[in-house]
Amino acid sequence: MNEHRHNPDLDRLSVVSALILLAYASTVIISFPTRTFDLQLPGFLLVVNINFITVVSIVVAILAAAGTDWLIAGHPHQADTVRWHHWLVPSLTSVAIGIPLGTIEVGAAWWIVFGLGALLLIGVFVAEYISVDPLDIRYSFAVMGLSAVSYALFLILVLTITSAGFRLYTLLAGVIPMVFLISVRTLYLRLRGNWRLAWAGGITLIVAQITAALFYLPLRPLQFSLILLSFLYALIAIAFAIEDKHPKETMWIEPAIMSAAFIALGFIIK
Repeated sequence: MNEHRHNPDLDRLSVVSALILLAYASTVIISFPTRTFDLQLPGFLLVVNINFITVVSIVVAILAAAGTDWLIAGHPHQADTVRWHHWLVPSLTSVAIGIPLGTIEVGAAWWIVFGLGALLLIGVFVAEYISVDPLDIRYSFAVMGLSAVSYALFLILVLTITSAGFRLYTLLAGVIPMVFLISVRTLYLRLRGNWRLAWAGGITLIVAQITAALFYLPLRPLQFSLILLSFLYALIAIAFAIEDKHPKETMWIEPAIMSAAFIALGFIIK
C-alpha cells in the first residue's frame, strides 16, 4: 500500500484563515445597534436579535465553506470528487468561534479566545485537507480530530439552545439535522470513504426520540447536553463496530465506557 503525505498550500491556507479572522477582528471597531424581529409561529412568538456579530458569523461560515473547497481543490488526490461534506465542520467551527466572541467584553480574555479560535480553525482546515486521502499516513489523526470537533460542536449547539430556554420543537429543529450530518460524516471518515445513510438515519431517529423523552426532566442544560452527546457517541461507535466487523463480545466496551464518562461529567460539573 502506497502511503501519502500531502499538505495544503500555505498561501491558500493563509488567505482563507486571514479573511475569517479579519472578519471577527472587525467586530472590535465596527458595530451597529441590535435589531429585534418578532416572528409569530403557531403558539409561539420567536424573537430574533440580529447584531454585527450575527452578520459576521454568517459571512465567516460562507467564507469557511468556500475556503475549504478552494484548499481541497488543490489536493493531488481529490480527483474532482464531491466536496460538500468537507465544508460542514469548518463552517460550523467558524460560527462556534463567534459565540464566545459575541458575549465576552473586548479585553485580554477576548483576544485569548480569538487566538485559540484561530489555532482551532487552522487545525480544522488542515485536518479536512488530510481527510481527502485515506492513504495519507496522518489520516487516522485527522479523523480523530474532526470527530472530536464535531462532537464538541454538537455539545455547544444543544447547550446554547437549552440554556436559552427554547421549546422542544426548536431544539429538535437544531438537533435532527446536526445529528444526521455528524453521523453520516463520522461514519464516512471512519469507514474510509463509504457512505452509510441508513445508519445515520437510524441514529438520528433514536437521538430525536431520546431528546423528546428527556426534555421535560429536571436536568440542567449541561447535564442534558452531555447525556445526548453520550448517546450520539455510543450509537456512532456501535454502528462503526458493526460495519467494521468488530467482535460482538467487545464492540460494546468502548461506547459504554465513554458514554458513562460523559454522563458522569454532567453530574460532576456544577
